[in-house]
Amino acid sequence: MIRSSSSRPGRDLLLDVAAFAVCVAAMLIELGRSPKSDPTAAAPVAIVLIALPALLRRRFPIAAFGASLALIFALVTLACVYNTVGLAAVLCGYTLAERFGRTAALAGAAVGIPVVLSILQIFSPHGLFTMETLRNMALVVVPLALGVAAHERRAATAALLARAEAAEHVREEETRRRIGEERLRIARDVHDVVAHAMVAINIQAGVGAHLLDRDPEQARRTLREIKQVSGEALGDLRAMLGLLRRDDDGAPVVPTLGLAEIEDLRGSLGAVGVDLAVEVDPAAAELPATVGVAGYRIVQEALTNVIRHAGRTCAQVRVSLHGADADRVVRIVVEDDGGEGTAHLGDTGSGNGLRGMRERAIAMGGSFEAGPRAEGGWRVTATLPVPTQADLTASADLRPDVLDLHPTGGLP
Repeated sequence: MIRSSSSRPGRDLLLDVAAFAVCVAAMLIELGRSPKSDPTAAAPVAIVLIALPALLRRRFPIAAFGASLALIFALVTLACVYNTVGLAAVLCGYTLAERFGRTAALAGAAVGIPVVLSILQIFSPHGLFTMETLRNMALVVVPLALGVAAHERRAATAALLARAEAAEHVREEETRRRIGEERLRIARDVHDVVAHAMVAINIQAGVGAHLLDRDPEQARRTLREIKQVSGEALGDLRAMLGLLRRDDDGAPVVPTLGLAEIEDLRGSLGAVGVDLAVEVDPAAAELPATVGVAGYRIVQEALTNVIRHAGRTCAQVRVSLHGADADRVVRIVVEDDGGEGTAHLGDTGSGNGLRGMRERAIAMGGSFEAGPRAEGGWRVTATLPVPTQADLTASADLRPDVLDLHPTGGLP
């Protein structure tokens, strides 16, 4: 059970009252049993006064320790109380060292030892160099040493808690950062899929509307192509949303799109008048999924811009691997010949597609360039480094279930 913070002051007050009562009772008992005792009326008052610092030691530790030492002289002068007279001073010494640490303990010992030696020299019948002196010195040193130990233990515990809280804060910040990156990646994926499909559907719908009366059969084929493109887009979206769900076995559902699937884009592009040529290095099929998905999305967005800005044209995609081992990179080039369009990426549009391609490449540690070709048309070039198996093992992939997104079903 967790205690409320308000219960500790009440508990401390009860302990202080109990300590005060024990000190008073012990000294009164010793006073009553002493054969040499002939107490005056001031003796009980002095006993209460010398025990009072034990009641106030938490609130005023320095003053309580000094007062407890000074009042010893008053009591031993008024009554024959020697064995229990130092109880309050012992408690105050421990509290002083426990609160302020080693420096305060050394100062307390520097004050307490001379006071005790003076009292022994004045009031004790024993010699200075006896076990009695050693016992009284221990009553000064041991409480201070125990207080220092408690102080350092508390400081060490506080340091451990602070380090644990700092580490937890760092983990939370890292989780938030990676969640943000994952959400941005998913947003880019959704943009690429929807933009590619909507541009193709828009062009095909315009063609179908134009041919509806003139060539009903061609219009019918255009509608079938629209259905195919929209179906492929829905399937792609389902695959991406699978990142946010788990199958019956608890394993994350991940998309399988990669560089080897670029050939599948040929059909939707041909339907809107783009003649696509694809050259993909066969080794690209063996690349890690992160590289394959990023490369596929860059190609998809680049071809979407070809549809949007170049119209009927010829386009070419080349994917090649360069280097070896830790220096391997994938080079992706997407070109078009300009076609019938009059606008290009640098002239119209919001630029989100171009920015998204650049962000994908940079997020992978690669590079990105886009611009007009000297012979006409547009060229997009992206270079993506291929991580080694050691890199993949060392990196902790963000689990999809930490995302604050929970779709409950697929698309209709």
